[in-house]
Amino acid sequence: MKTLSNLGDLIDPAATADRLALIDLGGESGPRQLSYAEFAASIRAAARALSRQGLQRGERIAILSANRSEYLVAYLGAMQAGFVPVPVNHRFPRELSDFVIHDAGARLLFCDAERLAARPPGMPTVVFGTAPQELPAGATPFADFLDPGPFEPVLPAPDEPAMFLYTSGSTGRPKGVVLSHQSHLWVVEARRRAQDVSGHRFLIAAPLYHMNALGLSKLAIASGATIVLMPQFSSLGYIDAIARYRCTSLTAVPPMVAMMLREREALARTDLSSVAFLRMGSAPVSPSLLEEIHKALPQAVVLNAYGSTEAGPVIFGRHPQGLPQPPLSVGYPHPEVRLRLVDGDDLDARQGVLQLRSPGVMLGYHNRPEIRMPFTDDGYFVSGDVFRRDDDGFHYFVGRTDDMFVCGGENIYPGEVEKLLESHPDIAQACVVPIEDDIKGAKPVAFCVLREGRASSAEDIKRYTLAHAPAYRHPRFVWFEERLPLAATNKIDRKLLQDMARQRTQL
Repeated sequence: MKTLSNLGDLIDPAATADRLALIDLGGESGPRQLSYAEFAASIRAAARALSRQGLQRGERIAILSANRSEYLVAYLGAMQAGFVPVPVNHRFPRELSDFVIHDAGARLLFCDAERLAARPPGMPTVVFGTAPQELPAGATPFADFLDPGPFEPVLPAPDEPAMFLYTSGSTGRPKGVVLSHQSHLWVVEARRRAQDVSGHRFLIAAPLYHMNALGLSKLAIASGATIVLMPQFSSLGYIDAIARYRCTSLTAVPPMVAMMLREREALARTDLSSVAFLRMGSAPVSPSLLEEIHKALPQAVVLNAYGSTEAGPVIFGRHPQGLPQPPLSVGYPHPEVRLRLVDGDDLDARQGVLQLRSPGVMLGYHNRPEIRMPFTDDGYFVSGDVFRRDDDGFHYFVGRTDDMFVCGGENIYPGEVEKLLESHPDIAQACVVPIEDDIKGAKPVAFCVLREGRASSAEDIKRYTLAHAPAYRHPRFVWFEERLPLAATNKIDRKLLQDMARQRTQL
């Protein structure tokens, strides 16, 4: 196993010489395949080209593009050369993408042709794929930019930044999370030790500007596995890609899987027997969704996982005594991670805010001196997520402190109410948000998607929640939707639903 020292230098040529690295379903010319030898050569060519741009080590390189092989080449090449890639959410409005690029201090931009119009004026730009015949001044086609030849990756210093990942910005300006080579090399190594995935074929459809997809890509590359890379998620395209390329390992946020499972006709005619492993993270998983997954993918091991941009994807793992992980649990604390649940002054609560110390935690936020860093005086990262712990030490996600609201003096975590709603036989998906109330301060309302062929009324759903939970948790309004809107990270767009609820209740 190759010893890793630079986060952009993950490929072991001795172990991957004849292996297929990428099946790229993006770009302009249909599926493209890259061997590990071709992939490694392209990364070196990008690193050589970047090192000749007159940039200082540690300067930032922005990437604004849908998923495609060139994205990973630029991302890894930048780190090999000692620069800091900054993946930019291409679903941001122009104002926010401009903010991220300028806030990061990016000196160069990689983008696909579709996003070329969103390039900040005067920004030196490299355009992926088939570029327009007449490029603006300062823009270069990716093929012309590359400089093939040997390259020796730089050796990062301890805590040298490797990448900036910007948070979504749903509650204010996006924050640039600074992540080091050291921290995410530990992440890669910890995940490799936990499971040998070298024989897997990973389907990645989540956006590469998100920790979920980037982290899995690095694990696959370091393991010599094959990545099937979709430009973006679509439920029918996802089903087709699993079958066509015999994908064995899936990773997704729960709303993506829920959308896929609604395509019953496509599922019925498609062979998904290749899927051996499904990892879900970034949002809570409901019992009803797990039930549907096991019906559609009976051979697959389903793992409910947890991670964050600031703390990385390795926080929980297997139980040291080999106990099976309960379906709704995110696991037992990883042996190299120290964590605690804090409720007020109680540092050992059974339910409270997760605080942790881990080699995978961020260095801090870039260019945000006005923000108090989320670390305690004794060095624990404060996640802002509430968990509970059972008698065996398994942990369960309860909700975000940001999402929690107070109704008549009682704390309500939307995730708890959503799990209850999704236990109703007629409900496939639910999202609970607060609306203002003059007496209670706030009160819950719910948006629900019905199971196929089922019918229910708002009053039925209210009676169900009143029968199974404290009265203050029951949704005062219930609306049925064909589907729930997704935000840029493929999570349910709570802010949009809250705006919709406010408008509907003011009519």
